[in-house]
Order: sequence, then structure tokens, then C-alpha cells
Amino acid sequence: MDRTHLITVVSEKVLLAIIGVATCIAAGQHLYSMYLSMQIMLADLFLLFIFTEILAMVAAFYSSKRIPVTLPIIIAITALCRLIVMQNKDMDALIIIAEASAVIILAGAAYIMSL
Repeated sequence: MDRTHLITVVSEKVLLAIIGVATCIAAGQHLYSMYLSMQIMLADLFLLFIFTEILAMVAAFYSSKRIPVTLPIIIAITALCRLIVMQNKDMDALIIIAEASAVIILAGAAYIMSL
């Protein structure tokens, strides 16, 4: 194994470990803020699902040495759904239609990639 490849492999593992730890910390902070506010909103559940998907992506890399393309697409779909749910009801309808269209396109892409 040459030096450049070794540096790349080690860098990937270290950065993904940092992402995993940071995701756990962020999830803990969000759970604590939910506890303090004594309420759970739909947007909170979407965010917790995003944290879970990020951890699943890190775990998938460590177990198979690659990241399935569908996982980031699913994270993007969840993030867009969270954005739609959190938006003000006074938002322009075209923006909401564009975001919903992006969700449909990403869902189609995830389906095609899983074939």
C-alpha cells in the first residue's frame, strides 16, 4: 500500500469517526433541548431520524468500506421533508411545490439506485 493511499484511508476513517461522535453529541443536545421544552414536534422527530441515518451511513462505511449512494439520498429526502414541515404557512406556494418536487426526484433516484 503506497503512502498516499494509506493517508486517504486513515483520513476517511478519522473523519467519519469525528462525524459519528459529533452526530451523537448533536443528537444528545437536541434530546436535552426537547426535554427542557417538554414538547416533541414533528420537526424534532425528523431531525432525530436524520441523526440516525447519518450514524447508519458511518456504520455502513466501517462494515463494508463504502457508503451506499442511497443513504445520502434518504438523508436529503428527510431534510427536505423537515424543511417543508418547519416552514411558515405564509410561504410562497411555488417554493413548497419546488421542494416537494425535489423530494419526488430524490425518491425516484433512490429507487433507481437500489435496482
